[in-house]
Amino acid sequence: MRKRTTRKVGIGSAFDDFLKDEGTYEATQSIAIKRVLAWQIEKAMKKQRLTKAEMARRMETSRSQLDRLLDPESNSVTLETLTRAARAIGRHVKLELV
Repeated sequence: MRKRTTRKVGIGSAFDDFLKDEGTYEATQSIAIKRVLAWQIEKAMKKQRLTKAEMARRMETSRSQLDRLLDPESNSVTLETLTRAARAIGRHVKLELV
């Protein structure tokens, strides 16, 4: 009797395919990336016990711009703003095309 082999297909790849079929893959990816970046910045701020006022001062920006950066729903964030935020928490931004 021949042993049956099954190939595991990750749910992630099936979901990616679904989003591509729906035409929403790029937009969904952008939202996910923004949410992760906002979460990472906020997590680093808490770890360093930085207030929003101090973070904005370090970034040389306004509190409202920092709030937009930390808002996972806002997509009006520039690469320059992300770079300043990373520098303010002792990190750097690394972009990669794959």
